[in-house]
Amino acid sequence: MEIKHVTLIEKMHDPGLEMPLVMGILNVTPDSFSDGGQFVSKEAILRQVDSMVAAGVDIIDIGGESTRPGAPEVSQQEELDRVLPAIELVKSHCEAYVSVDTYKPQVMKESLSLKVDMINDINALESDGALDLVADSGVAVCLMHKKGTPKNMQANPVYENGVFNEVFKYLAAKADEAVQHGVKREAIVLDPGFGFGKTLTHNVELFERLEMFSELQYPVLVGVSRKRMIGELLGDVPVGERMIGSVAAASLAALKGAKIVRVHDVTETVQALKVTMALL
Repeated sequence: MEIKHVTLIEKMHDPGLEMPLVMGILNVTPDSFSDGGQFVSKEAILRQVDSMVAAGVDIIDIGGESTRPGAPEVSQQEELDRVLPAIELVKSHCEAYVSVDTYKPQVMKESLSLKVDMINDINALESDGALDLVADSGVAVCLMHKKGTPKNMQANPVYENGVFNEVFKYLAAKADEAVQHGVKREAIVLDPGFGFGKTLTHNVELFERLEMFSELQYPVLVGVSRKRMIGELLGDVPVGERMIGSVAAASLAALKGAKIVRVHDVTETVQALKVTMALL
């Protein structure tokens, strides 16, 4: 896969892109909601990476702390012990771009020293020192909206001014703050944060108005793969039966302007996107 002749930032803004970039999820955690415990050994990681690369993945997003609803926090050292070896392994093994899914500045710093291509932060760089780290690095960064923390975010979330209005305003403000701190405007990606402090009704409203986030003039990342909203829309099916629904949502996100889709099922998503964009 010959994609490293350009940076991820350049790739995101390539006017010749025919479909969204596909970000494959690699959770090196014991308790992630969909694939916890599956990719903790070197052999398992490499098998998964080979599978994603063969399918046409663009970005591999490595996470060392579960952010599923109700998930407990893990220590900084434990997260470092999980993600740093995985980053080194993936970068030495393939040419895909590598993202680290973290909100901890020290994990960002250590990951940046290993030349990751993106920081994917559910806290939108709110942690002390995160803004300066990313600004100095020059790498791509994804700013996500969430309400509350993973431990409490699904405890009756309420949006007094409407979920779309609040999420839109928050992401606009966080992007402006990042630019003022020296983060390159072209490096910023925005994520509405589906499932992070949102009910099914909230998620559906955000998805229905997804194309309106493009008004902020930043690439939009959509991550709904295997999430509870997919299960609920299908009649409360378990995580293992949400692949087709997730692929359908990724295709619809592409039609609504998403520039990156974050998924578990890379092979099926890439195939669906190719057909969707070819027949559009």
